[in-house]
Amino acid sequence: MGFEYAPAPESRAIVDIKPSYGLFINGEFVDGNGTSFKTINPATEEVLAEVAEASDADVDEAVKAARRAYTRVWSRMSGAERAKYLYRIARIIQERGRELAVLESIDNGKPIKESRDVDVPIVAAHFFYYAGWADKLKYSGYGETPLGVAGQVIPWNFPLLMLAWKIAPALACGNTVVLKPAETTPLTALLFAEICQQADLPPGVVNIVTGAGETGRAIVSHPDVDKVAFTGSTEVGKAIARAVAGSDKKVTLELGGKAANIVFDDAPLDQAVEGIVNGIFFNQGHVCCAGSRLLVQESVADEVLERLKRRMSTLRMGDPLDKNTDIGAINSGEQLMRIRELSEIGDAEGAERWEVACDLPTKGFWFPPTLFTGVSQAHRIAREEIFGPVLSVLTFRTPSEAVEKANNTPFGLSAGVWTDKGSRILSMANRLRAGVVWANTFNKFDPTSPFGGYKESGYGREGGRHGLEAYLKGADQ
Repeated sequence: MGFEYAPAPESRAIVDIKPSYGLFINGEFVDGNGTSFKTINPATEEVLAEVAEASDADVDEAVKAARRAYTRVWSRMSGAERAKYLYRIARIIQERGRELAVLESIDNGKPIKESRDVDVPIVAAHFFYYAGWADKLKYSGYGETPLGVAGQVIPWNFPLLMLAWKIAPALACGNTVVLKPAETTPLTALLFAEICQQADLPPGVVNIVTGAGETGRAIVSHPDVDKVAFTGSTEVGKAIARAVAGSDKKVTLELGGKAANIVFDDAPLDQAVEGIVNGIFFNQGHVCCAGSRLLVQESVADEVLERLKRRMSTLRMGDPLDKNTDIGAINSGEQLMRIRELSEIGDAEGAERWEVACDLPTKGFWFPPTLFTGVSQAHRIAREEIFGPVLSVLTFRTPSEAVEKANNTPFGLSAGVWTDKGSRILSMANRLRAGVVWANTFNKFDPTSPFGGYKESGYGREGGRHGLEAYLKGADQ
């Protein structure tokens, strides 16, 4: 390296983090009946705030508020009127975008350039997009009748983006919402609650209850919740599916993945290397559709690995609020332990580990960008979701072998194909059992495009026209 990057820290001063937060129920912040927990900055381990843990009684209050708002106001309002609120929320998100981005990076650990340039713009775009649908539901093919109260539980990897994916279509269709953000990343959801107040959203249309697993269970099992939407681990998703079985609740689940990123010998290799890096190191690999298995054609495997290692060596790791940072902090100590444990299993199974040589900060939760070669399909690192910046590399000779290896997983959320041939892209996309297949790109998201999984990656779609289906009763009912 001929020169070093000078630090370019984004100011924290734009965000006012309160010492403690209550629950957002019926348009107001209220003290919960339960205990509280701390949310911390994963890059420094400093305590950011005390957050209320919603009890069953609090969840019940939130559901009652959502039901009242649904029957008296929101479901009676015309789609065009609802759209005005969604547009207003979208505009406020844009206006307060810098504040949201800084808060997301502090609470989650992701680099500011990701929260600023990816997360927040896509969040606003979702509200704009679904605002456009609110008065056109009769053309959706899914009817115009909302379901009622939606209980929504979201993960910590994209706290604000997952909130938008859940809340925007629910409100556009005329439902009201009780949403629980993840325990480690509640702060942007609570700032979103303030945005709802700022937009004069009728009280009770959106309720935000913070807490851990018990709070989530209370929402899912509440008898007056008509629809459950969950994004998170396959294990919790299965528990939710069991909990609602036999009830008439509608459910959508977006669960884990172990996506194959497939590079053919005729692929544009530098572009593919960028895609591999984006596929597994974006957001520290905390991405359910991450390209965590690299399948590279044997004839170019050495060249791809050489270029990939060179590119990984240029990734800058450190303070998430520094605009130069490419790789931020792991979201929690618990997640860091899981990444370490699976990586050690990779070593024990005989795969060869290569990691970027870099000094890790002494405080906070950090893991260097890592890849494993000599990986077989039987290795646990090739089968289980690590949810961190760890890439397993496998090789193949023919397209059929690539398809077989790619599909040899209980998951089916996403896949990537890198090749110069359009016909090969289409043929591969047809044979890959994945909800989303990216061609010569990876991790591209757009509110107009549906996203969701096959097999143990869940069911239902979010985004696009298809994303309305989960929040409407259907044309024939």
